[in-house]
Amino acid sequence: MSHFGDALSRRRFLGASAVAWLPIGALLPGEVAGDPPPAFPAGVDLYRQAYQNWAGEIRTDDLWTCSPRTPADVVLLANWAHSQGFTLRPRGFRHGWSPLTVTADTTGADRVVLVDTTRHLTAMTVLPDAVRVQTGASMDDLLAFLEDAGLGVTNTPAPGDLSVGGVLAINGHGTSVPAVGETRPPGHTYGSLSNMIISLTAVVWDGGEYRLRTFRRDEPECAALLTHVGRAFLTEVTLRVGANQNLRCVSRADIPTSELFAPPGSGATRTFASFLDQAGRVEAIWFVFTDRPWLKTWSVAPTKPPTSRHVVAPYNYLFSDNVPKPVSDLADLLITGAWALTPTFGQLQYTTAATGLTATLTTDLWGASKNLLLYVKPTTLRETANGYAVLTSRAEVQRVVSDFAAFYEDLLLSYKRRGLFPVTGQVEIRVGGLDDPAHVGVPGAQVPALSAVRPREDHPEWDVAVWFDVLTFPTAPGAAAFYRELEQFFFTRYSGAYASTRAEWSKGWAYTDEAAWADHTMLTSTVPDTYRQGPNASWDAARATLNAFDPHRVFSNPFLDVLLP
Repeated sequence: MSHFGDALSRRRFLGASAVAWLPIGALLPGEVAGDPPPAFPAGVDLYRQAYQNWAGEIRTDDLWTCSPRTPADVVLLANWAHSQGFTLRPRGFRHGWSPLTVTADTTGADRVVLVDTTRHLTAMTVLPDAVRVQTGASMDDLLAFLEDAGLGVTNTPAPGDLSVGGVLAINGHGTSVPAVGETRPPGHTYGSLSNMIISLTAVVWDGGEYRLRTFRRDEPECAALLTHVGRAFLTEVTLRVGANQNLRCVSRADIPTSELFAPPGSGATRTFASFLDQAGRVEAIWFVFTDRPWLKTWSVAPTKPPTSRHVVAPYNYLFSDNVPKPVSDLADLLITGAWALTPTFGQLQYTTAATGLTATLTTDLWGASKNLLLYVKPTTLRETANGYAVLTSRAEVQRVVSDFAAFYEDLLLSYKRRGLFPVTGQVEIRVGGLDDPAHVGVPGAQVPALSAVRPREDHPEWDVAVWFDVLTFPTAPGAAAFYRELEQFFFTRYSGAYASTRAEWSKGWAYTDEAAWADHTMLTSTVPDTYRQGPNASWDAARATLNAFDPHRVFSNPFLDVLLP
């Protein structure tokens, strides 16, 4: 579905390791594809490795890849790349969708070297009310390290196979706002993880060469680096953290969409907004062509409720982490052409979840925060996803989700009438806070300039973001066109007085009828303009800062050259 990739083979959505070889290249005179990069720094491990992202939309042949052992090695690499005309792309665990690392037409002949941060740049140190962590550490390891020290976070992305650097580059988030009557504990934020940064160390151009420089959160130049969308290389960050919390997670799959997503004033009592008020942390997973979402609510619970089951490790939903054979068999039929079975597939996914919750005793769980917040493993079903954050006021959350649900169902049915089934997975809806710099406890702290949940100063009443994702197999016929219509809905319906839309950097956006990340107007105008609205526009200043710190575009790629020229 992306113009950066070709069709996926059977079972690629389950993470098959086969890699497509792409014929586009840019050899220089006298070079051949197998030649190592010239004058590559001695002492830094160099090898060839293919790159494939989460859903397989971006796949390359073997690319030169290296594993620096220290931040000083990264500086050495940056100065080498500048002198030799190469680019460097930080590489984490490849659990993303958008082409922020490499584009799908990248080949082994291109002058690019991937920098695997996950092998060595993983050190962590506990500080008073904070943690210092190198950017190659995984979220799994960081959260376990914090738990051992009695520390934790309020929200985090559901997968743990993410690098800290990758999460911060795209303002990674979970789902959390304060429940009614809840007080934010010290060291915690309801916004994205980028808002937890106290200081960061980046490789920047300074005095005629690339150097390491540490930025405090109160420095104006830090704002652009807090969420840099791939246009910088951070080696280490210090994050504000607080005392760990015990959470209770209750799942149910019995509320009709007509009630959960009812319009405001309908008289419905079990609404999405009502659960948000009760628990503050909500996720709805709405499988395609079904009418009862899997609803999860997390609430702070210092002691174990009598009906809850105590869990001491994350990833407790075995039925979704390990794809059952009936689901994988039916998925095989879909991706080999039987797309009309999509409604059956949606019902099967719902039934698997609803029965699995009971069979595995996971309807009511309690434990330390990470064991409830991490629940997506690499073995889960691999699908592509779009992603948007709708900034609005908490009082308007029900209106936002209701408007979306009505439009989405109508659009889905209109495609079905034409014999098209562009969505094979599910809608996922979460709600999070905005990046309030006061939460980090640093006087004069900067707001992340390019965070999708950067507050709008002209709308102080907008205090939450409703996050939407729609998942499907990348080869589903009509998917890109469907996503394009949905995107146009987001940027027209949620604009102006009561809400505003921003793209979720790591997911799919800028759709044409054929591909994601391909609509020129969206890339160069619509999306940037969402950071130019209000009295404190941030897009152009952030772009200028990123360019000043990397004037030679060592940390860039062809996609970023368009988005952030």
